[in-house]
Amino acid sequence: MNWIKVDEEIFDHVGKRISETNTAMYGRKTYDMMEGYWPTAADQPNASKHDIEHSQWYSKAHKIVLSKTFKETGLANTTIIRDNLLDRINEIKQQPGSEIALFGSPTATHSLMQLGMIDGYWLFVNPIILGQGIPLFTGIKDQVKLKLLTSRQFTCGVTELNYIVD
Repeated sequence: MNWIKVDEEIFDHVGKRISETNTAMYGRKTYDMMEGYWPTAADQPNASKHDIEHSQWYSKAHKIVLSKTFKETGLANTTIIRDNLLDRINEIKQQPGSEIALFGSPTATHSLMQLGMIDGYWLFVNPIILGQGIPLFTGIKDQVKLKLLTSRQFTCGVTELNYIVD
């Protein structure tokens, strides 16, 4: 993932947006990566401003993990959804709180797309063509119409696109 451009301008923008939500959703692999880093990132002697802020947010955020194979139970502030995605996520969406932010997790994203469970897309387009990798939009049966809410180009060339499903 060394092709992804990030800098303080993007970190500040993303940090502000993420601070407005209190629920993070991950697939198992992404959750494992996050758990391996963020709980202690702020404690490292060379922790950046971004590391400290995101680590603090991560420790408070409710985490939802979508996985049929995840074996852990009783994790603090974490809900594991193994089946009945549609019903379980709709239950969570009916509870008070902010939006649910899905981070990375291509397999989970594809499953949610197929169920029509994604209300919006917050995309960062990097100025590079990879030619290979995991496609974001795959397995969608019908067209999904989007409405652009905001866009922003960062100094480093990355463009943010914020859509809602129309």
